[in-house]
Amino acid sequence: MLTLRIEAHPALDAGAFVTEFPVALEGVPPSPEVAALFLAGAAAPIATDDAVRKAVRDLLRHGGYKPTGRGKPSSEYLLAAVPEGKVPAINAAVDACNAVSYHSGLPISVVDLDRAAEPRSIATPPEGASYVFNAAGQVIDIGGLLCLFDAAGPCANAVKDAQRTKTNAATRRTLSVVWGTRELAGRTARVVAWYRQVLERAGARTDLVELRVE
Repeated sequence: MLTLRIEAHPALDAGAFVTEFPVALEGVPPSPEVAALFLAGAAAPIATDDAVRKAVRDLLRHGGYKPTGRGKPSSEYLLAAVPEGKVPAINAAVDACNAVSYHSGLPISVVDLDRAAEPRSIATPPEGASYVFNAAGQVIDIGGLLCLFDAAGPCANAVKDAQRTKTNAATRRTLSVVWGTRELAGRTARVVAWYRQVLERAGARTDLVELRVE
């Protein structure tokens, strides 16, 4: 079982698991279930609301980060973009992540496990930290924002994941992190369980990650 070390945090209730696809993502067919979750009026076992939005923003503020404007949680971006048809299909891993995040209101990171070298952990980077988050070379300031780290530094968070560890056509294994909060008791576990079911029904295998708070 993969282990993820977590720096002690007063509000974080993270969930994480590894997904293994039967073939590289370029060969995984689209999931009709996932596609349906993006349609208007789609039914889902978990729904978001203003209380979830507030709790997520409060979580991200703990380290001094300001989750507003272009720096808002990815789940909020999806809430606005999905109804307008602005979230294109990318691959089986990212599409499932976006669908579950959209309905649950919790931000989710998904990275290529083989591009995120050990040791892996969750911690808060210092002021001035940053990384490139897209192929165009744009940079996000991540100082004070909870992040997933690998051997090379921070690589994902609840706002924008780093370009260097994103999935691609050759990806076979991913690590998903659900950025939940203790303010929403039990919600992270429910989201993780549903997220795993969505992926497993699409033909993937998932395994929970051991979270070790230090």
